Amino acid sequence: MTAQQLWQRFQDYLCHVPKLSLTLDISRVSFDDSFLAKMEKTAQKAFQEMVSLEKGAIANPDENRMVGHYWLRNPALAPTPELKTEIDRTNQSILQFAHDVHSGKIAPAKGGKFTQLLSIGIGGSALGPMFVADALGDPQSDRMKSHFIDNTDPDGIARVLRTIGTKLDETLVVVISKSGGTPEPRNGMLMVEEAFRENGLAFAKSAVAITGTGSNLDQYAKKNGWLTTFPMWDWVGGRTSELSTVGLVPAALQGFAITEMLQGAEQMDEATRIPETRKNPAMLLALSWYHTTNGKGEKDMVVLPYKDRLLLFSRYLQQLVMESLGKRLDLSGKRVDQGIAVYGNKGSTDQHAYVQQLRDGVNNFFVVFLRVLQSGGKAFEVEPGVTAGDYLHGFLLGTREALFQNERQSVTISIPTVNAFYIGALIALFERAVGFYASFVGINAYHQPGVEAGKKAAAAVLSLQNKVVAHLSQTPQTAVQIADAIGHPEAVETIYFLLQHLTANLRAVCASGTCPATESYRKV
Repeated sequence: MTAQQLWQRFQDYLCHVPKLSLTLDISRVSFDDSFLAKMEKTAQKAFQEMVSLEKGAIANPDENRMVGHYWLRNPALAPTPELKTEIDRTNQSILQFAHDVHSGKIAPAKGGKFTQLLSIGIGGSALGPMFVADALGDPQSDRMKSHFIDNTDPDGIARVLRTIGTKLDETLVVVISKSGGTPEPRNGMLMVEEAFRENGLAFAKSAVAITGTGSNLDQYAKKNGWLTTFPMWDWVGGRTSELSTVGLVPAALQGFAITEMLQGAEQMDEATRIPETRKNPAMLLALSWYHTTNGKGEKDMVVLPYKDRLLLFSRYLQQLVMESLGKRLDLSGKRVDQGIAVYGNKGSTDQHAYVQQLRDGVNNFFVVFLRVLQSGGKAFEVEPGVTAGDYLHGFLLGTREALFQNERQSVTISIPTVNAFYIGALIALFERAVGFYASFVGINAYHQPGVEAGKKAAAAVLSLQNKVVAHLSQTPQTAVQIADAIGHPEAVETIYFLLQHLTANLRAVCASGTCPATESYRKV
């Protein structure tokens, strides 16, 4: 193309949202006006389905639930006055609770102030709060230092507790679990509660629950006299919960401007409700995904933010995109095997990692560049007239150009800076794009049967482990013998792995001490 042709294409496919000072450039996706014309009917159908969703339609038919994360940043949209009041009241209670903690009105049992925040959750109850903490956090200004337990790894939990160290008595613990029965946050809570007990501290006087009303966790918290509880609503899924109590409570406690975060999301929602395809950044983003993946997930999405503060955004988007779009069946029950794989880290770090393959290797991806205009930090010149920020921006533009020269497709999103407002806006942009894409391919973006299947399979393994432990005796037995004896011959491989695990943790003994696959095991 000539310079004039490239410029014209750039102008034609640059979506500018003036109110947000945000742009979406899709000029380096290889479609033309005929594709947009072909998809217009599909786009309008997606717009209408989103209107119905926001009005309270059952958008998650598998679980017979409404999908209301858009109401969180504009409660006036809630389908009933009761819901609107509940959202408003909850947001006010978050701000008041954070104020009372910061002022010392709510204080540790031994006096002083809470200086440490320990958030315990999994999936959407961890990825969102961790992303926001990293994006907005600053050791010099954070009201509380944040720590996270997001797994059931005892070594990981111990490491977090060691990091907190002697400040456990100044630590406010926020346990996040909709049901209260999810193993990872439950186990983390129990181990932290034990740590408080071992240190002579009253856990209940430092604990807050974010959970469903009447859940196991809700009952446990109230029975044991925890500081307070905040609601998790069944119409908000984990991967879209960052702007609910799940994300707002930790953010407010850290001193972040949660009202501005909600405003950023609300303004993005307004911009992405416009039923004009070329003026709607979320629709154009979803159409770009659809075109590059052939509507079948044939290419991966590489998210490259050129800003350290957005390091965890790709990890956050992995759940939002993959849990929403990775579906075996469509809404009619037809097998479709949908999904878009997401990976990424940050620029320019990845130019020294996998950009080599992106440019010269297999062309099985498209890139989403995140461009932040304000460099921040110190405008120190590392060379005459050139700052470190100039280098970072140059690496972004250079990588974008190098990929384009080798017919690699990319999208570029530009925002002025990283703050609470723009974090809210980015979250809302991708939430809406995911919803539109799901409409294109006819799937339920708001359930997660694969995740539930994994939980059930894990529970079955633990049940099998209990049977293995109960059967172990002083007489050495092989995995095959145990499998036959407990009536699970089909699980002999799993039983072998369980025996290895039990031996490594001194709960069983390998008879010879070498533990080959054919070895026998006995009770400790």
